[in-house]
Amino acid sequence: MARAIADTARTRQAYTGPVSSGPGYQLVVFSREEIRAFDLPPVGDVTIGRDKASTICIDDPAVSRRHAILRLGKALEIEDLGGPNGTFIRQTVQAGTGSDTVQANIRQLLGQKAGLGVGDCLLFGTACVVLRHAPRIELLNLAPGVVVCDPAMRTLYTEAARVARATINVLLLGETGVGKEVLARAIHAHSPRAKGPFIGVNCGAFAESLLESELFGSERGAFTGAVARAGLFEAAGGGTVFLDEVGELPLGTQVKLLRVIEERVVTRLGSTRARPIDVRVLAATNRDAEADSRAGRLRPDLYFRLNGVALKIPPLRDRPHELEALAASFLTAACRDLERVPALVFSPAALQALGRYVWPGNVRELRNAVERAAVMCTESTILPEHLPPALLAAIRTSPARPAAPEPTLAQTVPATPQSLPSAMKALERSRIVEALQRSGGNQSEAARQLGMPRRTLVSRLSGLGVRRRRGPDA
Repeated sequence: MARAIADTARTRQAYTGPVSSGPGYQLVVFSREEIRAFDLPPVGDVTIGRDKASTICIDDPAVSRRHAILRLGKALEIEDLGGPNGTFIRQTVQAGTGSDTVQANIRQLLGQKAGLGVGDCLLFGTACVVLRHAPRIELLNLAPGVVVCDPAMRTLYTEAARVARATINVLLLGETGVGKEVLARAIHAHSPRAKGPFIGVNCGAFAESLLESELFGSERGAFTGAVARAGLFEAAGGGTVFLDEVGELPLGTQVKLLRVIEERVVTRLGSTRARPIDVRVLAATNRDAEADSRAGRLRPDLYFRLNGVALKIPPLRDRPHELEALAASFLTAACRDLERVPALVFSPAALQALGRYVWPGNVRELRNAVERAAVMCTESTILPEHLPPALLAAIRTSPARPAAPEPTLAQTVPATPQSLPSAMKALERSRIVEALQRSGGNQSEAARQLGMPRRTLVSRLSGLGVRRRRGPDA
């Protein structure tokens, strides 16, 4: 048995990837010629056993139904639950003072507890489990100053890294100022077209005739003052075109854009010759694109062409763990531009004020507020009075928002054994109830906060047994 542990421990070295910059851990399970990795929460208890309700289920007849509990917190500890086979633990210990004087210590736990460290190996029956740092998540190439630390944003950017390498069209959704263009540039930088140009246009900033000239180009004399010029689709050859606020496109332009995307040719204004193009299209809107499609404001055929993959960027108020990091990044950049030496710092009261504000303008508004504070501050510390007056007035009239709690096991693993579908259903119900409570029972506002159409929310309410009325159960 000791030999089996040692052999498997040597095998695991081939699966140990680069160490993550965060404190995350994984359990890698070697069982029946299969290798599976399980991400661990920062704190809490993880049950291990043959029971399908276990957090980590190991389908091995030598594993007890409830074999052990892994406790996570400041220290990691494994507790054997007293099954007939017990739990074997292999730990590497320092045997002397030399750099190579280490040895493996193998012992059996029978209803006992033991501390656990990275690289330690556990044997449950014939299944071997290794604790390791979580491999580094492949994120997109981010521009300097871009902060991605909220769990939802890390998931979003990981998904974006996958679609970046494909040729599929991507539709970026989110409120104004959440960073749609930042994400679009990151997708381009991580794609095979990274060496090509990235050209963006705000579709709501031009009149219809001027917008078509910008997108498709024009021939001399096509309209008053027109000259022969290539449009953005031609200029972006081999690269990416980013259509910001695509929901603002006039219907006539939408028809022409659909042909460009489907046939990969563009016809300049005043010309009859179709020119082939080689571009990838990324689009973004701060509107409900699905609702606009149903209402006829956005052609359904164009919507479905653009919506190859939809990525929803959460608003800043739903990313409280990123607020301080973003503010610090913006302050560093502002001090550099203003040549402030030494750099400014935020006072605790200023950070508290930033945390209480709801940021309707999202990241863009935060950057503007921080840059203003850097200009107005004459000392070394930014105080609340250096922040925009409108921000201070808004937080004076709003109740204090509780600090965002650190993620706990209760948020990822149910307190009582549940199947994964049941746990996901409970989590979905919790998020919907919280959104309804924040909106005072207003279903339209709750749907907006959750990033789903109101009709979908109403359907979810019925399916999850949430009462559709104001009050504690709304």
